[in-house]
Amino acid sequence: MSPAFDAVVVGAGPNGLSAAVVLARAGLRVQLLERADTLGGGTRTAELTLPGFRHDICSAVHPMAMASGFFRRWGLEQRVEMLVPEVSYAHPLDGGRAGVAWRDLERTAEGLGSDGPTWRRMFSRLVDLEDEISQFTLSPLLQVPRHVDTVVELGLRILAQGGPWWDAGLRREESRALLAGVMAHAIRPMPSLSAAAAGMALAVHGHGSGWAVPRGGSQSIADALAADFLAHGGVVETGVDVTRLGQLDARVRLLDVTPRQLVAIAGDEMPAGYRRRLERFRYGGGASKVDFALSGPVPWEAADLRLSPTVHLGGDRAAIALAERDVARGRHPDQPFVLAVQPGVVDDTRAPAGQHVLWTYAHVPNGSTRDMTEEITAQIERFAPGFRDLVLASSSHSATELEAHDPNYVGGDIASGAPTMRQLVARPVVSTDPWRTPVPGTYLASSSVPPGPSVHGMGGAYAARSALRHEFGIERLPSLGPDATTTPGPAAPARTGRSSR
Repeated sequence: MSPAFDAVVVGAGPNGLSAAVVLARAGLRVQLLERADTLGGGTRTAELTLPGFRHDICSAVHPMAMASGFFRRWGLEQRVEMLVPEVSYAHPLDGGRAGVAWRDLERTAEGLGSDGPTWRRMFSRLVDLEDEISQFTLSPLLQVPRHVDTVVELGLRILAQGGPWWDAGLRREESRALLAGVMAHAIRPMPSLSAAAAGMALAVHGHGSGWAVPRGGSQSIADALAADFLAHGGVVETGVDVTRLGQLDARVRLLDVTPRQLVAIAGDEMPAGYRRRLERFRYGGGASKVDFALSGPVPWEAADLRLSPTVHLGGDRAAIALAERDVARGRHPDQPFVLAVQPGVVDDTRAPAGQHVLWTYAHVPNGSTRDMTEEITAQIERFAPGFRDLVLASSSHSATELEAHDPNYVGGDIASGAPTMRQLVARPVVSTDPWRTPVPGTYLASSSVPPGPSVHGMGGAYAARSALRHEFGIERLPSLGPDATTTPGPAAPARTGRSSR
């Protein structure tokens, strides 16, 4: 008896959704299964604190979506209103000082005083090469780069910030902290090549296509992807916990899961050698998240921070490096690095008039059970006196609670695998086609495969492309752009335990 579907995708996070869209656009009969009752995974938005306050559950700001080849082909900005702020990110220091990364590189350099010329030299050429850098960083590393000169130039900048000599180029603490804050997104010890690589790429996008915030929340991206999938004949079923491959009635299976989950789901169907390689895959530092409903905007001492949706909190460069080393060693820092997002700077739909939401997370050891509400509040109060008085309500999720919410966040690792230099090459194994597993007809389509973490949809798109080639003999990607059958707007809600077309 032939299977009910050509392909089934397990997991409706951004990579699962992108895989499903590519396969459905290729004319296949595709089913999308999701464990939760709503679609989106890391791009969900919900009222976590009070009615009318809409909080992003995981991702909130999307520089990599703006840079993504998949989202550009798919027409993200035509389907979702992406709000690009004047200030990409900012970093306060004690005494009301701050480093500010304006999207305008020249304005940033002017604000950094004597370090301005160095910052300009560091990024001017790279910003001009942003598209070529995106093509490289959002591709598997086991390839001959299309733009060798660009990769060399980027590599030299990464090397300059990736070792003990990282302070050599910048003299002012505002500049050093500004760059350290964006490097800390990797949740890796600093200085290190992996943290420098992540930071340099993100900083380039900060002066290029920007750090965009979707109007209405990250759910807007998931809804638009789901709408496109349904418009091309896809079938969605929510509330389905897939625990074994035998549950999947399809010729081909693509799983938006981590290697740990894939081992469990595949069971004895997985060859022993491949299983051992997946079991060696390592997960990184965790995040502990706190969302706040506020009666007004955060009262930052440094006025320019009120223009920046993204704010990095942790003090000077040495303090951030100490906190990240503590996390890597399994310790909770006394003053953790905190990433804060105030979407109301550009999006007035997130809270009732005059009020605001604040999205935050602190870096903690993998598997942490600690509620970080007080530590995060103290870091914000340090740079925004009076913040406590604005808090109407808060919602906290420890690292282990994040994993309970989304099993891809093993121990609270929101990158679905430590982004070490080794695991950027062996993600999760060394292969020119790492999405294709030795289990017949089974593909891995998550942040645990190249190009790795962030909301860009590329892991799912690459997995779908591999499946189309190997299972269906389709060599060319289908057209992904908006057409008459896909109009922007929320997807029809999938019904728990039932199919939606």
